[in-house]
Amino acid sequence: MLDFIYYPVSFIMWCWHWVFGHVFGESSAIAWALSIVFLVFTLRAIMFKPTVKQVRSMRKMQEFAPEIKKLQKKYANDRQKQAQEMQKLQAEHGVSPLGGCLPMLLQIPVFIGLFHVLREFKPGKTENYFFSERGVSSYIEADLFGARLSNWITQPAEELAKFHVDRITVALVAIPLMLLASALTHLTARHSVSRQNPDAATTQTAMMNKLTLYVFPLGVLIGGFFFPIGLIMYWLSNNGWTLWQQRFVYKKIDAEEAAKKVVAQEKRAAAAPKPGQKPTQPKKRPVTAKPEDASTEPEPSGTPETTPEAKPAQPAGGDKGGTQIPGLISDRSRSKKSGRKNR
Repeated sequence: MLDFIYYPVSFIMWCWHWVFGHVFGESSAIAWALSIVFLVFTLRAIMFKPTVKQVRSMRKMQEFAPEIKKLQKKYANDRQKQAQEMQKLQAEHGVSPLGGCLPMLLQIPVFIGLFHVLREFKPGKTENYFFSERGVSSYIEADLFGARLSNWITQPAEELAKFHVDRITVALVAIPLMLLASALTHLTARHSVSRQNPDAATTQTAMMNKLTLYVFPLGVLIGGFFFPIGLIMYWLSNNGWTLWQQRFVYKKIDAEEAAKKVVAQEKRAAAAPKPGQKPTQPKKRPVTAKPEDASTEPEPSGTPETTPEAKPAQPAGGDKGGTQIPGLISDRSRSKKSGRKNR
């Protein structure tokens, strides 16, 4: 049913076993263990670019996290409207939540395919997808400190007897690998959580952080009792790659952001006035009076009382009476007349 997953996974593993089999021997446990490890490295290298996009998407979402909180508070009673506004906000910032989950989703079919392929290495099998009968017998004969890569701790006793191993030997090999894989899972989650923006913290984020920090590593530890040793090696190598990749990608992104800040500072410094230089102010244009509308000017009535007359010319002798306005007598002229009468 899932042959489209099983065949590619078994083919990549077959290629790496062919390479390391020529170095360490066809039935060597080291050759088979390295073929599983490099199967993981090959698949993770293929997904490297999507993973970088995932990290960039997460960083962008942390930048506008306060805006998301505002939307959640504003549309707390309207989930549909909240979802629409969230989609608009993500589209404006060029962020896709699906793009951030893509690398994780792609690892699920790989895990399922490898889990099935490793469990199909059984005594009496004549083929296992890309592996022939010779390849199957070579995998079964591979001895890793007394255990086989197809064994797991809770495997039925009759099946263990077919491999000529006992449960204690399998546990002594599997448990250290389980503890190391669980520890790497916790360290990977801790490194990812430490890079989060505190302003972006929500109730859902805190819950997911607890899951990744404690529940997932515990799941790897408990799952090791039911997974073949070869699959535990998959978890170990996968988490080791993830931890290295996170450090590398975050360091690269931090360097890019630091370079952008330096360029922005240089631009501001170039635009700023030099020390001692007088700031140049732009010349102000003279304000031109707008012509008044002719329709707003008052029309003369034509009566002598309201029509202003021209100012009379001042006599050559210099009249000290000041300006005369028709119809009115100045105070100075009145005082002169009253003085004459008194005489």
